[in-house]
Amino acid sequence: MNDTVRQLEPQVIWKHFADLNAVPRASKKEEQVIAFMKSFGEALGLETYEDAVGNVIIRKPATAGMENRTPVVMQSHLDMVHQKNNDTDFDFATQGIEMYVDGDWVRARGTTLGADNGLGVATIMAVLASDSIAHPAIEGLFTIDEETGMTGAMGLEGGLLQGKILLNLDTEEDDEIGVGCAGGVDITASGTYTPTALDNGFDGYRLHVKGLQGGHSGMDIHKGLGNANKLMNRLLYAMGDSIRIAKIDGGSLRNAIPRESTSHLAIASDSKQQVMASFEAEKQAILTEFKSLEPALSIELKTAEQPANTLDAHTQKVLLNALYAAHNGVYRMSPAIADLVETSNNIARVLVADGSIHIGCLTRSSVESSKADLSNALRATFENAGLEVGLSGDYPGWAPNMDSPILKVMEGLYNELFNEQPHVAACHAGLECGILGQNYPGMDMISFGPTIKGAHSPDERASISSVQKYWSYVIETLKRIPENA
Repeated sequence: MNDTVRQLEPQVIWKHFADLNAVPRASKKEEQVIAFMKSFGEALGLETYEDAVGNVIIRKPATAGMENRTPVVMQSHLDMVHQKNNDTDFDFATQGIEMYVDGDWVRARGTTLGADNGLGVATIMAVLASDSIAHPAIEGLFTIDEETGMTGAMGLEGGLLQGKILLNLDTEEDDEIGVGCAGGVDITASGTYTPTALDNGFDGYRLHVKGLQGGHSGMDIHKGLGNANKLMNRLLYAMGDSIRIAKIDGGSLRNAIPRESTSHLAIASDSKQQVMASFEAEKQAILTEFKSLEPALSIELKTAEQPANTLDAHTQKVLLNALYAAHNGVYRMSPAIADLVETSNNIARVLVADGSIHIGCLTRSSVESSKADLSNALRATFENAGLEVGLSGDYPGWAPNMDSPILKVMEGLYNELFNEQPHVAACHAGLECGILGQNYPGMDMISFGPTIKGAHSPDERASISSVQKYWSYVIETLKRIPENA
């Protein structure tokens, strides 16, 4: 399977991507991929450095005749989102990604592909390994932990990089030039409860919401896709006070829209008919609402063993109320840039079990005051339910600079190569540019990349023809880097 991918054009990118995808590289577990990247740089005889947090920097001198051009940092992140379908047997800690070609797309079998941001990493590897591409002095910057906290970018010290232009290769539409992005903050609500033994007269059930598309909680949030945590809560709320909840387990990573949620509950025997009628009515309403958007959505309620302990009635009520009230999805569209989401929230993780409550959200915004406003709204919602609320991992957005010299070069070049104007835009995803710009305030930054769909989900796929287009753009961009002022 992966051998077929290696034969795709441009082979210099796909072979490096296949090599990279053979290495486990979950966020916060990047030891193997850090070692892989250091070995790559050292084998080329290039200056290779690992900083204090695990970022890898590989330096390559300018090619002949390019010594007077502005030095460039080419940057991508090493980690990838590890997501798989429930029925896929796969161990991310030990197995390489299994890829296959589907028409114009490269996909993975039941897991995320890692094109985000592996194709960017592979691109930099191809430039560093080349003996035929003209380029100025290059620093390949491979950051860690972008997907779960951006700690690599945050930990990169000022003064390490010599480049004056940063090419971030983490945009997912090949006709787009990124000039700005959203910042974000993790919001966690937590609490405890005393598990309560069930009285007689209850029957056990398991409720499963699955089949949702999921996706990137920034790039896909405007699509109105189903959030399994919100749908699960809606169903439990509709079933009323005659149920008792023993467990809720929904979602996973903070930056992935939840695709699945499971709950273990009990229904009072003498109210079963009424509860079932309410459940069916809400189920049909949800399926109707999402019929065109989530055609694979499945909602199943099946008999199961009766749980030994559940939430008490009061805790259950305030929890369901809080999750119902907590905002999920787009909060505000940008008044300055058409069709850009300004502020949003993703209720990414809900885990209620064994006396513990955990709710994890990722709030994004390109405007700091709006991010604070939504954060406060969520804090108030969860604190009213008696939960403790913590904010962590706050990172800044990247403000657009429409007078950027590298933007003007790349706009003109795109038009020359492809006979059309690129889409110059800010995005609602969290890119590392805003963070890197704090320690390197004079850096001229741009973001671009090949077309990738379904990032952060097992439906992730990369366009083969787009990678070909993008690679030609990379090569020509490096040739056009302006002289060093």
